[in-house]
Amino acid sequence: MAKSNVLVTGSAGFVGFHVAKRLLERGENVIGVDNLNDYYDVSLKKDRNSFLLKDRKYSFHQIDISNASEVEKLMQGSKIDRICHLAAQAGVRYSLVNPALYTRTNIEGFINIIESAKKHNINEIVYASSSSVYGNNPMPSNGFSESDAVNQPISVYGMTKRANELTAYAYHHLYGINFTGLRFFTAYGPWGRPDMAYFSFTKAILENKPIKVFNEGNMRRDFTYIDDVVDGVIKALEKPFPYEIFNIGNSRTVELSYLIGCIERELHKKAILDMQPLQPGDVTETFANISHAEEFLGFRPKIAIDDGLKEFIRWYNEYYGKS
Repeated sequence: MAKSNVLVTGSAGFVGFHVAKRLLERGENVIGVDNLNDYYDVSLKKDRNSFLLKDRKYSFHQIDISNASEVEKLMQGSKIDRICHLAAQAGVRYSLVNPALYTRTNIEGFINIIESAKKHNINEIVYASSSSVYGNNPMPSNGFSESDAVNQPISVYGMTKRANELTAYAYHHLYGINFTGLRFFTAYGPWGRPDMAYFSFTKAILENKPIKVFNEGNMRRDFTYIDDVVDGVIKALEKPFPYEIFNIGNSRTVELSYLIGCIERELHKKAILDMQPLQPGDVTETFANISHAEEFLGFRPKIAIDDGLKEFIRWYNEYYGKS
């Protein structure tokens, strides 16, 4: 990818921070956007952003992408070559409590970004989708594939992400904008989101508090280490497609009990388990078939769950002063 000005929305978020960091390390100029909302600890978002601001190639704008005029003002004032759209209201369970927030941010916000990009002739957009679009599809032996039907999401969050994919297709068809959608599978790692299981489990175990284990522990996830996720994003930015969707996962499915065991071993402490039923909107298993991304992006994840959790816990102890 030639040196360029990249707009990274959600730059103070987990994935957005790591993508912006990698782009800056490559010598790109990054225009960061985030609304710094309080869905989880704002100080963590501010610390991520402060880390990025140490690099003079990074500029930051605190705006809400659901505000079309704020988005347009940013686009007018910045020379943007391509867009990496990672801003979204995250969280499956919270989407059932506050659905309007999800449609406003994830659907209207995406359209605001695209409309302004169209106006300013920005034709390269990589955006975040999610494994949640697969809903409760039957699990093939080789994992979920991009060719699978994804018309029955079981959460509002998953619905908004599928809407993003359909929106991108319509705008590509109408205006020729290039779109690459990336279906992330359970990203984890340093600087992660406190609402994610691996993060909240670590905190609870250290504080001698019970951890809620949903579906009696009968859940499996395709945990994808953040460095591998970022590799997929960078490869998508390097190689534009007219309209394409890729799974970005580790292509290994891990039992929840194994995840807990890894954390226990790293912390040298046993978890107190509070077994809970399956929650509305949750799926029992995710597993990415990444053959499409391997062939067309050259995407090959490298980090196993044991090594990834070791890096996360090292960061956690350092960040929170536990070591």
